[in-house]
Amino acid sequence: MKNTKPFVITISRQLGSGGACIGQKLAEELNIFYADREIIHKAAKQFSVLEADLESRDEKVLSFWQSMFAVNSFAPEVFIPSKIMVPTDRELFNAEAAVIKHIAKERSSVIIGRCSFEVLREFPDHVSLFLYSDNEFRINRIHNQYNVTKEEAERMIAQSDKDRASYCKQFTGKEWTDARNYDISIDTSKMGIVRTVDIIMNYMKAAFA
Repeated sequence: MKNTKPFVITISRQLGSGGACIGQKLAEELNIFYADREIIHKAAKQFSVLEADLESRDEKVLSFWQSMFAVNSFAPEVFIPSKIMVPTDRELFNAEAAVIKHIAKERSSVIIGRCSFEVLREFPDHVSLFLYSDNEFRINRIHNQYNVTKEEAERMIAQSDKDRASYCKQFTGKEWTDARNYDISIDTSKMGIVRTVDIIMNYMKAAFA
């Protein structure tokens, strides 16, 4: 790859498709920054709250009652200054979007989720990916990764799909699984993790030759 300007790979992914693992391998292969928890970390600093408080809301849209409970549930055992600001869904999305844009401008990166495919739609050197898999592959991966039963893994997958689809629709007006949103969509259950990384690397070499 001859590109010397910052470039970015955004990864939208189904839970259990191996998206984080693939993102980390790409960042390692390309020797670039991997951005996932860093986004939550910086957003938490902006709102003066703990990362754990925002992590439970990441890539989700809260219902009215969930929003009400969230106001009163931020780390009750920890002293929080009176200036604490419990962000709305929109405020949290905007804060994370600002972090994503800053990262993309500062350094070449792999950025995970949070509608980054749309946040960086106009970014000049940007490749957007959607990674998906069949249910058996996803269930087995979550079952092994989180040490849960396959029934629980299936419930986790169903809830994650619902949350991410709703989040994407709310903040972009687009369907999360629509391949037209992305440069590449790959079924990782057919390609496997290693071959998926190879496919993306070959695409990057061609795109930035």
